[in-house]
Amino acid sequence: MPVTPIENYEAYTKAINSETPVVIDFWAPWCGPCKIISPVFEKFSNQPDYTGVTFYKLDTEENERAMEEAGVRVMPSFMVFQNGKKIDETPGAFPAKL
Repeated sequence: MPVTPIENYEAYTKAINSETPVVIDFWAPWCGPCKIISPVFEKFSNQPDYTGVTFYKLDTEENERAMEEAGVRVMPSFMVFQNGKKIDETPGAFPAKL
């Protein structure tokens, strides 16, 4: 399943309140490490092992409110949400930790 961009705060709240797990890549256009790890994140989204997970990307420059609410301190940051709760978080561009 391809990675879906989150365009606004309403889409962010809808995504994190999903009954199924969602993974959000919080990134910024100026972030070099974000660009480097993006293909790795895309690859995960297409693996059969993760068919029950929805993958999203959120541009923090365009969605500052969502970034602040999620508590993003490092970019990129990868966060897993389900039913409105943050389940896991991986800060930084470390493929082995994804």
